[in-house]
Amino acid sequence: MRSIQLGRREFITLLGGATIAWPLPVHGQKSGRVARVGVLSPFFPSFGASPAYDAFSQTMRELGWIEGQNIALEYRWAEGRADRLPALAAELIRLKPDLFFSAWGTPAALAAKNASSTTPIVFAGVGDAIGVGLVKSLSQPGANITGSTFITEETIGKQLDLLRQTVSALSRVGVLINPKNPVYGPVLKATQVPAQEMNLHLQVLGVENANDFEPALDAASKGGIGGLIVLRDPVFIINTSRLVELAAKYRLPTLYGLSHFAFAGGLMSYGPNLRDMYRRAAFVVDKILAGAQPSDVPVEQATRFELVINSKTAKALGLEVPPTLLVRADEVIE
Repeated sequence: MRSIQLGRREFITLLGGATIAWPLPVHGQKSGRVARVGVLSPFFPSFGASPAYDAFSQTMRELGWIEGQNIALEYRWAEGRADRLPALAAELIRLKPDLFFSAWGTPAALAAKNASSTTPIVFAGVGDAIGVGLVKSLSQPGANITGSTFITEETIGKQLDLLRQTVSALSRVGVLINPKNPVYGPVLKATQVPAQEMNLHLQVLGVENANDFEPALDAASKGGIGGLIVLRDPVFIINTSRLVELAAKYRLPTLYGLSHFAFAGGLMSYGPNLRDMYRRAAFVVDKILAGAQPSDVPVEQATRFELVINSKTAKALGLEVPPTLLVRADEVIE
């Protein structure tokens, strides 16, 4: 466990920022024609392609892929609007890239898959790639798509347990989702079993944009919800500060699926180590650009998960985090 002092924490530096000055090892033969890669992101250019995208960019450089020398990246940004993803994916495919990289989330990956059955596609930041129909299996994805994923259904059961251990006499839990994100169908179905085992009643709160946040949390507070779980969605990530502020305003102990929420003042977070997932995705891209077929490249599954606890927020909410959780945490923000 590491304790840190929380000051101002910025989002990670993304590709296109400062250039790394030291020499990088070259993996395999990268000379010859420039590889063209289309990158689809649900975020804004100012935000970057995704959380932890810098880990993907750094690993690509370490593997010998240097932008402007042997690889060209063409970006398309949905700017928080999932309905724009299909058209942007089709636009990238028309550029005839050597590879299509879906930089974050299930909706973008599905848009990529629907746009082409031949262009190699690699996805990252996707929950339950099998359950949403992206691939047939992790070991043999089939067709023209592969990438890195994690099993959302397993993760949310652990999130419920962490929240139950932190909030005494917890009985009602709100689950904040974007109903337009298809990943939450199998997730919510699988959540019922662990919730029943823990004697927790779940209430789904649907939020599609920032204007929905306050009415949803107000209803949760008035409805007797004692704790909240915020799942991963671009709408939530783009509006991190607003969500954290409202959780504090309504005094709702909240567990998030990404660590940057905890660093922004959220109570706690539990989820896959995104930097590790994006490093893995870079190796997948490298293999395919070197000639491998996506159907033959197994989907990389997240193996590292991290728990971050904000002790300062816990004290503000009048909560005493169990010592067993503090010891278990990867980081504790004092």
